[in-house]
Amino acid sequence: MSRTVVVTGLGATTPLGGDVASTWDSLLAARSGIHLLEDPRFAELPVRIAATAKVDPESILEPHEVRRMDRSQQLALIAAREAWADAGAPEVEQARLGVAVGSGVGGAISLMEQYDVLRDRGASRVSPMTVPMLMPNGPAAVIGLEIGAMAGVHTPVSACASGAEAIGYGAEMIRTGRADVVICGGTEGCIHPLTIAAFAAMRALSTLHENAAGASRPFDRDRDGFVMAEGAAIIVLESEEFAKARGAKIYATYGGQGIAADAHHIAQPEPEGRGVILAMNRALADADLSTKDIFHVNAHATSTPAGDVAEAKAIRKVLGSDTDHAPVTAVKGVAGHLLGGAGSLAALASILAIKNRIVPPVGNLVNLADGVDVDVVMSEPRELPSGDIAALSNSFGFGGHDIVLAFRNYS
Repeated sequence: MSRTVVVTGLGATTPLGGDVASTWDSLLAARSGIHLLEDPRFAELPVRIAATAKVDPESILEPHEVRRMDRSQQLALIAAREAWADAGAPEVEQARLGVAVGSGVGGAISLMEQYDVLRDRGASRVSPMTVPMLMPNGPAAVIGLEIGAMAGVHTPVSACASGAEAIGYGAEMIRTGRADVVICGGTEGCIHPLTIAAFAAMRALSTLHENAAGASRPFDRDRDGFVMAEGAAIIVLESEEFAKARGAKIYATYGGQGIAADAHHIAQPEPEGRGVILAMNRALADADLSTKDIFHVNAHATSTPAGDVAEAKAIRKVLGSDTDHAPVTAVKGVAGHLLGGAGSLAALASILAIKNRIVPPVGNLVNLADGVDVDVVMSEPRELPSGDIAALSNSFGFGGHDIVLAFRNYS
């Protein structure tokens, strides 16, 4: 069986805001959430730029929740609670309720902090919650326990494509009849001296310290690397039949997904975007869409010298002349790169773009780079036409993972 899947709830906590409304407002205004890190632990690092959560999860959660959860779990739970409430807290049998939430790094901060405890204070002081906090499936687990999900609780791990892959996995749980409702998305909370030093050693990060707020500049001629960020974006998916029966509001229709791999390099993108092209074409086929149906693309575009141009080439190759009516944006210009949460934030922005018929501009984009032959939205938001429209949301990850999601307006 293959059932129609719809989006009924949205939740987010990001460097742009502590909820969906504030995050979306900042995207439309191209208001950056990136800044210099003031914590003295970062003072001697070659990179001191990041995008931390606008609202500290510790200011929202109960003290006992903070103690028992890694930061990635805290962020995911906050976003999931918003999405669940936004969906109207649907009454659904536990055996028909699922979770699919990905993370690229998992509980790295908890692991490193507890190692410090072991070294400085001894084994007896290591937290008994260390293993549940460091597990990559920890965010999905805490959400599943909160809502009592029994249809399955899953954690795709595909680096920076994890959040997008989780959404596709959640949709397949519904399409194939295993679940009626699935909470899905991605999260990351790993801004730490070691992770920043490690990415800096790869020369992957921007070093534009004199203009930290403008350091992430997808598709710009002067881009020099991505900016690490933290946060979570969660969506609620339901079968259309179940959502209509309970009178749920519906944001959009999930169209389908395309999954491929570059088979090229552990970190560098394939220069011609062959894996991206394959994933985009598979998403179109899975969603039964033609290129003429696509009126928006939310690009992965991390602000790296090689990746942005390769993706732009792939978009042009797939959409051809129809690229001209498919304005392209990228949320990382103002949000930074949420790693495992990046794909779900891009999906959430794509859903709101086709729901509200408006595309946010790419933050900090001043001079379009050579080789970017697509219609990138600059300076001001772009209105989308009325009628039936669809959007593609691209997500890629170290290891060569390529995930593309398709969404359509609901009518």
